[in-house]
Amino acid sequence: MGKLEALDIEFSDNKVVYTPGESISGTVTVKVNQPIQCKAIKVNCNGFCGITSKLNDTAWTTEEQYFNSTISVADKGTLKQGEHPFPFKFLIPATAPTSFEGSYGKIIYRVRAFIDTPRFAKDYSTEKPFYLLRLLNLNELPDIWGPSTSAVTQQFTYMLMKTGTIVLKAQTDMKGYTPGQIIKVSANIHNQSTKTTGHIAASLMQRVTYETKKPTHDLKSMVEVEGGAIKGGRELEWKEQIIIPPLPQSSLAGCELIKIEYYVKVSLKSPDVMLTLPIHIGNVSLDKKLRPSKKETPPFKKDPVASVSTTDAPESSSRLTAPPQPAPKPAPRPAPRFRMSSHSSPSAPPVECHSGAEGGNLLNDDFPNKCQSQAVSPNAFSYAPGLFFPQNQLPNASVPAPSGPSSRRSTGATAPYPSAIDARPIAAPLNILPPDYDTSAYPQEAPPSYESCNT
Repeated sequence: MGKLEALDIEFSDNKVVYTPGESISGTVTVKVNQPIQCKAIKVNCNGFCGITSKLNDTAWTTEEQYFNSTISVADKGTLKQGEHPFPFKFLIPATAPTSFEGSYGKIIYRVRAFIDTPRFAKDYSTEKPFYLLRLLNLNELPDIWGPSTSAVTQQFTYMLMKTGTIVLKAQTDMKGYTPGQIIKVSANIHNQSTKTTGHIAASLMQRVTYETKKPTHDLKSMVEVEGGAIKGGRELEWKEQIIIPPLPQSSLAGCELIKIEYYVKVSLKSPDVMLTLPIHIGNVSLDKKLRPSKKETPPFKKDPVASVSTTDAPESSSRLTAPPQPAPKPAPRPAPRFRMSSHSSPSAPPVECHSGAEGGNLLNDDFPNKCQSQAVSPNAFSYAPGLFFPQNQLPNASVPAPSGPSSRRSTGATAPYPSAIDARPIAAPLNILPPDYDTSAYPQEAPPSYESCNT
């Protein structure tokens, strides 16, 4: 077994998630079977970002250092047989970014311990990672209020000679969300052709940019929902919901090498029509009470010159007067028509509603639609490699599943701490508990509604 039996690092209160500006403390425990000569026992705390152009490679081509501090907890001497604890404490800089792990780069924080021995003797070392969460308050982002909207008109050719046009308009109900919240997506599709389109789909996309000499872009679909097709000459109003899984926040403030963006992609399978709706994902959800009020338009003020009575001031020769207007001609009398009962003749033609242009139902007996589904990508990023934390689901805040033949499925994603502020603590294995960030319960939304009509 050797002279050294154990070299362990323990954080105070078994804490592994910290915030920038907080202190991190703990104990290095050395247990030896035989006396060991040592020059010093040192503890190092550091944080850095490393990126590469190769997938899942750790030979970083570019690095960015955030802090690197070393203290000596024991001087030159002999470690006698037994167990020896050495406490340590470091201050985490307030500018350090949130921990992150991606396919081409990571933001890593760790504490390392070293036993320096005399020449020709074996040195000993160990390390333990910890994680930082720098909260992103969505209320502090500029231009965050209101829906995210977009529209596209695209022509296409089919059957060699024929051409058609698709008009696609879509929006999300908000621009900022936290994990667990629901994105309400609505789209209007006008098929100005005789060809039936492919299925409509909405995907939550994640785009991560790694700033190497030649920037690397990693694009992933995190969640996807799918609806039905649109027959030729029809206009469809499609509404869906996307539940946001645990994901890294949009902004890694303090990091210059990694940038994260999110958007909702609304597309048709055939013809190839697509638009994007940019959104933000943060840790503190939007508070409607903090929404800035619209500027009120000042009341109309009358012209002081025009408000002066003509009896008090002489009429000026330079004032322009409008010529007298001729009397309006009487409107022509409408032609007589048969009087009909208001019960049998409505003022507008009825809207012919179809039970089926939406996902999960049928447009008609001959053209079925696919089931709606929410599939969460298994490639969602994990902040803590090797650690699994179940999704932050509150017991009495379940999202109702859509009625009818529609179905949803979710494979989930992992994160070592709650992504929103106000959440109950999550149970974690190995006695590793995230901080008690509080978050409001997940919103309870009604099942998505669908409307379709003829043009």
